[in-house]
Parts: sequence; structure tokens; C-alpha cells
Amino acid sequence: MDLFGPADTNLRLVRETCRVHISARDARVKLSGTKDTVNKAARLLEFMQQRLKKVDHITRDDMKELILDAAAATEHDDDDQIRVYVRDRIIRGRSEGQKNYLQAIRKNDLIFCTGPAGTGKTYLAVASAVSMLKRNQIRRIVLARPAVEAGEKLGFLPGDLQAKVNPYLRPLFDALGDMMEYAQIKRFMVNDIIEVIPLAFMRGRTFNESAVILDEAQNATISQMLMFLTRLGHDSKMTVTGDDSQSDLEHDQKSGLIDALSRLQGIKGIGFSRLSKEDIVRHRLVQNVVLAYEKNNSHEQKENKTG
Repeated sequence: MDLFGPADTNLRLVRETCRVHISARDARVKLSGTKDTVNKAARLLEFMQQRLKKVDHITRDDMKELILDAAAATEHDDDDQIRVYVRDRIIRGRSEGQKNYLQAIRKNDLIFCTGPAGTGKTYLAVASAVSMLKRNQIRRIVLARPAVEAGEKLGFLPGDLQAKVNPYLRPLFDALGDMMEYAQIKRFMVNDIIEVIPLAFMRGRTFNESAVILDEAQNATISQMLMFLTRLGHDSKMTVTGDDSQSDLEHDQKSGLIDALSRLQGIKGIGFSRLSKEDIVRHRLVQNVVLAYEKNNSHEQKENKTG
């Protein structure tokens, strides 16, 4: 019942989307159609089963997301699949921008990815790192974020320094949690295979055979960005992600991300990927929110010019 949906609504959506004939009896589903349509429908049903391991029922928004995943799965060869530790979990770029981003990660040792919230900048960087670790291409993953206050003061948070910075690192843990079991994350962290740290803690270190990711890089200063980029060691890959349209730095401080984007253009081995609102893959409302804010900001800028 959970898989098929009320009155088989989910199955009807699979049939209409994939253009296959479906017959369901008891716990068995029979698909009829061309090879491509049957493969797509079968992949969609697999994704639906995987989603039901995490949620009680599949919503219509869930179905829209799963349909996109199934379409991407059938359009790509195995070379484009990102395999992580969670069994049967395969991650792919779901938009043209995301596909180009993943290609840039594969081809370059240093990658800059910019774009608005919800475009998968961090998620795909972490997925690529986890896949590299699984295939023994690297020995460790290092995830970093600047601990910069976004309208709130860090010192007022309770606890010691580690407790204070944990909220800033939480999104990185969330991404990891989608790709491996909690017990495995904990074991890897204890064994120093995975390290999640504030950017300031990276000074003086060199990372060899590692995938190093700097998230929210728009909140790094120029000196912090230089410090981070010079941590790159042998047989390592470094990914820098951020939204260069917003920064939580003080007004007199220039973003290290924006500075690096202008300084490092044209250097061989450095890849640049820009994602846009068309690449947003979160809830459909996220794209609408981004559009609304862009429209409002544009209107305010016009008023300021005329005033």
C-alpha cells in the first residue's frame, strides 16, 4: 500500500511518466513496454522502495524528485554514477549544471563551484569524495567551513569551542549521513579517515591522498582562502564551494572566494563551475524563494539608482 499509494496513485504516475503498462497483484509488479521504458520504470520503483526505508509514505513531491532521479539513472553510463557506502545508493547529476560540475571534479585537482542554495554544491562534492574513498583513490576526507556568525554571535552559544562550532559543521554531517551509516561515520572519524573541522584549524597542515572540501567559502577572508588553498598535497583533490552573491563577513572585509575566482582564472588544473537557479534540486519552493529574492533585490537596486 505504501509503495503503490492510495488507490494505486503512485503506480499510475509511474505508468504515465514512463509510458509502460503495469499490472500489480499481491506483492508483485509486472512491467510491459520497450526496453528503455521498462528500465526507467524499474529504476523508479527501486528508488521508491529505497525512499520507503526512510519515510512512512511517498508524497507527490517525493515522486517528482524520484522521477528525475530515475530519468538521470537511465541516461547515464556507469562512469557517471557516484557509488557511496549505503547499499544500492547511486548519486548522479540531475541537471546539466550538476553534470558539468561532476565532470569538473573528475578532471581537475582544484575546483571552485558557486551558486545559490539548493543547487547541490556541497552534496555533490561530498558524494564525490565518499566515492573516491570507497574506491581507495584517497585515504581520507577533510571537510571544512568558516565559523562565521550569520547575524548571531558565536560566543553566546553554550558549551566549549567544539560545541560552539558544531552547528556550523552540521550540514556537512547531514550530507555524510546520506551516504554512509552513522556507525561507519563515527568509526571513520575515530580513525581519522574523516575529519570535519572549522577552517581556522587547518593552518600549518598539508593533506596528501585526501579529498579536501571547503564549504561556505564566501565567508572566508582572502588570507584564509590562501591558507586553505596551500594545504593541497600530493594525490589530493580540493573542492571549494560557496554562494558568491552573499557573505556574512564584515562590510570592510572582501570575500576570499570572490578574490580567488578573479585571481586564479586560466590556471591549468583548476576547474570552475557555476550553478544557477535552474540547478536547484531541493523542494520546488526553494527555486521560487530564490527567484522572489532576486526580483526584489533587482527592484531595490533600480530604486536606489533613480533615487
